[in-house]
Amino acid sequence: MGGTAVVVGGGIGGLAAAIGLRRIGWRVRVVERAAVPADAGAGISLHANGLRALDALGAGAAVRAAARPQYTGGTRTPSGRRLARMDGRALERALGTPIVGIRRSVLHRLLRERLPDDCPYIGATVPSLYRSDPAEVGVPLPDGVMAADLVVAADGVHSRLRAQLFPDHPGPSYSGSTVLRAITRSPLNLSTDFELTWGAGAEFGHIGLADGHAEWHAVLNSPPGVRHRDPLGMLRRRFDGWHEPVRTLLAATRPEDVLHHDIHELATPLPSFVLGRVVLLGDAAHAMTPNLGQGACQALEDAASLAAALAEAPSLAQALARYDGERRPRAQAVARAARRAGRLGQQLSGPLAIGLRDTAMRLVPARAAMRTILRHADWTPPVIPVVDRAS
Repeated sequence: MGGTAVVVGGGIGGLAAAIGLRRIGWRVRVVERAAVPADAGAGISLHANGLRALDALGAGAAVRAAARPQYTGGTRTPSGRRLARMDGRALERALGTPIVGIRRSVLHRLLRERLPDDCPYIGATVPSLYRSDPAEVGVPLPDGVMAADLVVAADGVHSRLRAQLFPDHPGPSYSGSTVLRAITRSPLNLSTDFELTWGAGAEFGHIGLADGHAEWHAVLNSPPGVRHRDPLGMLRRRFDGWHEPVRTLLAATRPEDVLHHDIHELATPLPSFVLGRVVLLGDAAHAMTPNLGQGACQALEDAASLAAALAEAPSLAQALARYDGERRPRAQAVARAARRAGRLGQQLSGPLAIGLRDTAMRLVPARAAMRTILRHADWTPPVIPVVDRAS
């Protein structure tokens, strides 16, 4: 089954969806509101399920070559006391690949390189869907309606298309946490590939990148909308006294490189990821908190699963029903688990609760901690057949 598709949103999920659809012979356009390619963001970790999805899409080898494996690290207290150790080698033995860290800009570029130059349509906002016929759907653009057999709504947590499709859904809600992050201006000699530190209502973590630079993030309990004139100064005060390399990471950062975003999620699950000839994907379908590092991985799973369903099902309706049946239960379960992880991790602020959590973490056997990671990362990708493309 072949056809035409419009993908709304040129982020990780939207680009991956376009790659998958073209892989099975569909003609695809990606509509992105940014006037230039969207490379905003700092760094990202990809677990085995995300990498396996990229393998199915034909991009896994390139991403691995540009990423840094995460073999060492774990979770600490602000004093530096170890709560849990990450054994990346054991994960690699169990899953066939370690977790990797990569710049978002590099990941975006590698995905864009797998699409023809005329595939992206940038600088256009899609405020709504256009539907004049049950057999056709499209999006209104400045130079006319772009019609297609299928629209993939990958327009993020604040998706306008989702709001139109499900007007009674409450939409995204604020998680209670805000995140500041950046990539260091120069390489650093870090002793671990990945690390998290949990304090009272705060988390600081870093990811080592392939070029020796590091991405760091600081997650704080905060009312929504709070911004700071001097974000780096605020963070230096907030994390004063925390173990190294927190101070070193902040000192190696330029103020203009700090990004600040409130964390929103779809706390109310959607009743479906599909409505007619429109399919929701990535954050538009299941925006989740970052506590399990699964947001992008789930979007990549979506993209691979959608392509496989469209390649194998005898009709579009059957393919989209299969996609919804496969993806909605899993993605929503991961989102619930991420929310719980945040509430038991970074968001805890009471001394008694923090003490109980820290004690429990130190007592958990390594095998039990490994099973928790495997529960979400051990996903078998579908086989996506490669079809000669008409365009």
